[in-house]
Amino acid sequence: MFIPLLDIYIYIYIYIYIGGESDLSSFAPDAASITSSIKYHAEFTPVFSPERFELPKAFFATAQSVRDSLLINWNATYDVYEKLNMKQAYYLSMEFLQGRALLNAIGNLELTGAFAEALKNLGHNLENVASQEPDAALGNGGLGRLASCFLDSLATLNYPAWGYGLRYKYGLFKQRITKDGQEEVAEEWLEIGSPWEVVRNDVSYPIKFYGKDIKAVAYDVPIPGYKTRTTISLRLWSTQVPSADFDLSAFNAGEHTKACEAQANAEKICYILYPGDESEEGKILRLKQQYTLCSRRSGDRIKWEEFPEKVAVQMNDTHPTLCIPELMRILIDLKGLNWNEAWNITQRTVAYTNHTVLPEALEKWSYELMQKLLPRHVEIIEAIDEELVHEIVSKYGSLDLNKLEEKLTTMRILENFDLPSSVAELFIKPEISVDDDTETVEVHDKVEASDKVVINDEDDAGKKTSVKTEAAAEKDIDKKTPVSPEPAVIPPKKVRMANLCVVGGHAVNGVAEIHSEIVKEEVFNDFYKLWPEKFQNKTNGVTPRRWIRFCNPPLSAIITKWTGTEDWVLKTEKLAELQKFADNEDLQNEWREAKRSNKIKVVSFLKEKTGYSVVPDAMFDIQVKRIHEYKRQLLNIFGIIYRKTNFVPRVCIFGGKAFATYVQAKRIVKFITDVGATINHDPEIGDLTAGMEASGTSNMKFAMNGCIQIGTLDGANVEIREEVGEENFFLFGAQAHEIAGLRKERADGKFVPDERFEEVKEFVRSGAFGSYNYDDLIGSLEGNECFGRADYFLVGKDFPSYIECQEKVDEAYRDQKRWTKMSILNTAGSYKFSSDRTIHEYAKDIWNIEAVEIA
Repeated sequence: MFIPLLDIYIYIYIYIYIGGESDLSSFAPDAASITSSIKYHAEFTPVFSPERFELPKAFFATAQSVRDSLLINWNATYDVYEKLNMKQAYYLSMEFLQGRALLNAIGNLELTGAFAEALKNLGHNLENVASQEPDAALGNGGLGRLASCFLDSLATLNYPAWGYGLRYKYGLFKQRITKDGQEEVAEEWLEIGSPWEVVRNDVSYPIKFYGKDIKAVAYDVPIPGYKTRTTISLRLWSTQVPSADFDLSAFNAGEHTKACEAQANAEKICYILYPGDESEEGKILRLKQQYTLCSRRSGDRIKWEEFPEKVAVQMNDTHPTLCIPELMRILIDLKGLNWNEAWNITQRTVAYTNHTVLPEALEKWSYELMQKLLPRHVEIIEAIDEELVHEIVSKYGSLDLNKLEEKLTTMRILENFDLPSSVAELFIKPEISVDDDTETVEVHDKVEASDKVVINDEDDAGKKTSVKTEAAAEKDIDKKTPVSPEPAVIPPKKVRMANLCVVGGHAVNGVAEIHSEIVKEEVFNDFYKLWPEKFQNKTNGVTPRRWIRFCNPPLSAIITKWTGTEDWVLKTEKLAELQKFADNEDLQNEWREAKRSNKIKVVSFLKEKTGYSVVPDAMFDIQVKRIHEYKRQLLNIFGIIYRKTNFVPRVCIFGGKAFATYVQAKRIVKFITDVGATINHDPEIGDLTAGMEASGTSNMKFAMNGCIQIGTLDGANVEIREEVGEENFFLFGAQAHEIAGLRKERADGKFVPDERFEEVKEFVRSGAFGSYNYDDLIGSLEGNECFGRADYFLVGKDFPSYIECQEKVDEAYRDQKRWTKMSILNTAGSYKFSSDRTIHEYAKDIWNIEAVEIA
């Protein structure tokens, strides 16, 4: 039973109210006042019954107490932005994978100790209370994690900014691992509400689909910076309809489904992240989501008349692309600007981050579907495409017409469309008239001694001719009967969203140096040649607050001790100072002890979640990524099968989700669980492997925490290896510039697989891992061509290199002094991969925004 509200808490709030803004900024809660605040929320903002103060209730009351502190800073932050009329950045993303907020918030507020003491006074442990918080189901993988890291850095560095996303009721899905593999069920993170969000009922706007309005309502979540009062907003949109749209007559007539139809159609837009789009309805729902994310009205803190000096819009991948035609629509239709004015403003306001070169990630929408759902936006896109065509023709009009046509085909926003009439005449090939005399000469020139003439007997493709006598040819003509030609297959008309992003914005960036080069040299090469000044690199980063300072206190304490300061949390370049102590025996001992204490926690966690017991002194071999063929989980599990007992003792951990409709990825999940179940029941090695569910992370987070990595030279691995040192990174496999040639080698039938790789495939087919038929999974690694086959992601090619590299890993782990030094140098070299560095670059090079500290 808890004690009711104390007088001290009332006094504090009266003091704050009377004292004004200066007193607000100087007020620092102590353990006693926090204890009272938690009690207050347990009694007066209840979500649970009053009888008991158990962990779930303790979490909500604690979070609401933290939110009080955030609200003070939050309001002060945007008051300053409003008064100074500052330019602000708007980060649009379909995903924000926030993670749990409690420990991060009190850590950024520098109140961890005070809250820990307050909860101890109330009979609870801070860590246990924090464990009650569900992850906000607003993201899936690296895209959402990056967006959340960026918000943390924006607030910490005092940049004026907003995050914009959707408030998904059921998230992507909650993953369950069963004997059949992955099973998806709805997330329940909002089942009893979120203590962090603030609904803004005064911030709601109509969105029109098929002539009918739905309402988008804003829910704001405070994002605090570290050691600063700056607290920015993650604004999430939820969709509903006004009460007037509830059909009361139909309901009273017993037509309950019909009565609720409008509300159901509105609400389902924000039910699920990435709803399945195999069906037409699924595609429509996804497009509605993307427009809901981008739809704006002039009251939503955006002063349209001051664009682009006051607003910077960043599109996190192609999902927010519709903000380009939407901004054009508002400027032209609502604000009355002419086309040139609106287009100039839009291009100077919007920028695009490309995250992948995979074809399936470069979105294309059905033109027909878009035209039905968003007809005005399609008109604008058509006009943008026509303007682009004119610019290409103006720039490259002197080229050979075939080459010019190739450029237009590659660069246009509209795919499989006729050229605009204004330029189509350039490509009309002149007809060559042939008179009778000329034709006669041509024929008789080819008369042969046998009185044969060459008779043109081409098929529709012009592939063959035959030589016949005139008489024989005439007989053939008599025999022929009219044949109706097969109708030509008309390719579907598409809208290329990535091309629209490049054309409609003033900047395009990749997210790693090698990736940005591929973007320039391959993916958007024609655009790069046309507008080289648009293209940049912004290597991704992660927040060192969440991803080492708060999640790894033992290692953080050691870093602070040996660098002599805690400034590394804000200035990660100070991590490099660890390099000069990497051989120090005392540091190495402390480092190993911190690592082992964390591994013991993981052992307990694995036991609780999976039932498996593992040994903490084994090497922990971890791959935590979204399950995808290009993420190489299949290569990893093949390597485990091959090595079996012939390696240093390891606990092999896989974490990640396969998209619900991605069949091959779900086969990989099933395969991993089957291999795990088999190996974990082997009495010789049963305590050395495990499989479990987790959300995706990145190599940067691992490096920051002193993990030694094995990988190929792609993505950020190139830069990680450069910073931590080649000798502290285990490299295997083909390099990016070799990939095209290797795939051609495969297609030409010249690839010879390694015997060890073939041995593993046969072992899998033998039924060693159960009765499941893995022919489709193994078949994807075989053959030389055909969709879904031919080992597109080069598992077989990289397998021997991977196996040999793993032997080097074993050798290094046996020498614990060397291994610990490598670990220290990975942390020391990770300083570049702070999202603070990335955000500084965005702010300076793309957004042109200035930091302002909240007093």
